[in-house]
Formats: sequence, C-alpha cells, structure tokens
Amino acid sequence: DDELQTDGNRSGHFQNGELGLAPTNEDVIRIIAAQLAEIGDQLDKDIQGRVVNDLVQHFLNENLSREEITLHMSRAVRELTRSIRSDMEQEKAMLVLAMLLTKKIVNTVPSLLRHVFNTTLNYMNQQFHNYIVEMVSTVSS
Repeated sequence: DDELQTDGNRSGHFQNGELGLAPTNEDVIRIIAAQLAEIGDQLDKDIQGRVVNDLVQHFLNENLSREEITLHMSRAVRELTRSIRSDMEQEKAMLVLAMLLTKKIVNTVPSLLRHVFNTTLNYMNQQFHNYIVEMVSTVSS
C-alpha cells in the first residue's frame, strides 16, 4: 500500500491536511536503515565487479527461474561473506551484502530494478525474516 520513495522512505498520505504515516514504528526502521547504510558504505569497496557482472548475467537470462536466480544471489552473498573480513554478525553482513549487490546490479542495469528488487526481497524474506524481526524488536525496546 505504501510507495517506495527514492530516498528509501515510505510515502505518506494526506488525511485531513496532515501527513499520515503507515502504522509502523518509523523511527526504529530509520535507525536500523541508518546502521545498515553505514555498514554498507564500509563493505562497498570490497565487492568486486566480477560478482556484480555475473549476477547481472543471471538476471538477464530469461531461461532461469525465480528460484534459480535467488539461489545465485544467495551463493554470491555467501561467497562475499567468507571473503570479506568483518567482525559483525554473519546475518547482518549477509543482509547488508544482499542490499549492496542489489544497488550495484541496478546501477549497472537500471532496467532490472523491479526484477532485482523482487528477487532480493524474496531472498531476504527466506533467509533473514527472523533476524530482521529480532533486530526491530531489539532496537524498539
């Protein structure tokens, strides 16, 4: 129901002259997003162009199913997690790397935005749902 804005915020809808936001804890989401963005900036330089280009080719391959592309994304994230030295939790590193790969793929081939976004969202829901819920509950308490 909410629209994705280019700055990463949810859009609001005007109700009775006031901006109405979705019934979520927006402050918690912003805190988590800021932390993940900071981590992403640190890891960004470690992602090699070859990994991004390989994933772009998989996304462009119309013969691959959604599950196969998600598997390629998962494999790339795992490989990057092993190759990048980091002292953070593995789940957090993998989550940030998935988002960074998405950004880099879309920057490389903007026409893949919808496909890459949906695949990444599916991957994150499969792999990190419980971790994300735990992260939100930790920050909000």
